[in-house]
Amino acid sequence: MPSSLDIALIVVLCAVLSVLSLRLRLLTASGSIASFAVGMVIGLFGSILWLGALIVFAVLGFVVTRYRLQVKIRTGVQEGKKGERTYRNVLANGLIPAVVALLAWGTSTEGSLVASVVYIAALSEASSDTIASELGVLSGRTRLITTGEKVQPGTDGGVSAYGTMWAIVGAVAASIVGWLFIIPGRSLDSYLLIPVVAGFAGCVIDSVIGATLERWGWVDKLGNNVISMAIAATMALLMAVGLGA
Repeated sequence: MPSSLDIALIVVLCAVLSVLSLRLRLLTASGSIASFAVGMVIGLFGSILWLGALIVFAVLGFVVTRYRLQVKIRTGVQEGKKGERTYRNVLANGLIPAVVALLAWGTSTEGSLVASVVYIAALSEASSDTIASELGVLSGRTRLITTGEKVQPGTDGGVSAYGTMWAIVGAVAASIVGWLFIIPGRSLDSYLLIPVVAGFAGCVIDSVIGATLERWGWVDKLGNNVISMAIAATMALLMAVGLGA
């Protein structure tokens, strides 16, 4: 467990982020509470560096959510009424990272390369999906990933070349930032490719599930996000173990 000083800092960071998110109307009250809870779990059972990487991802998500928000509102593809996110959005992106932190703590591997790579992969998938979704809806050339049928932007399972480009950017950016935060003493090496590949693959899987299970009503958006991120984290675990990490 972290020191008393680290615990105090974790509490302050989580509280400040939650209050600011609520005051700036980035999160609803339920979203703010969920954000505090998820942040505390990750900070206490993972590390304060894991929490730092999560905060960077959260800020990035808020930025892309607000980007050209009025256009999104006019076309009806925004989150909430004005881009604000609820506890469901927070859990969609934070549940699996929190579970990874708890599992790493329970197995005393929170400082290992494997745990770090798996956690970064979870953030990579969340970043890839969030950025692709928030920027991809601005493209007018959206097609269903399973059939190629032309669909409206924001349709479950809809993808575009523009959104796919940003999905790759999101996976790469989150992986690099996560690496620099969580493994600061290790230079960038081939293991960095694991969260990049797993994160982008998870985003693609999210689109496939959106075009099938979600459109059929078998899962909702939260379920889709959790499943996709869990698959991305599992892929990262298998790749990291396979490479001998």
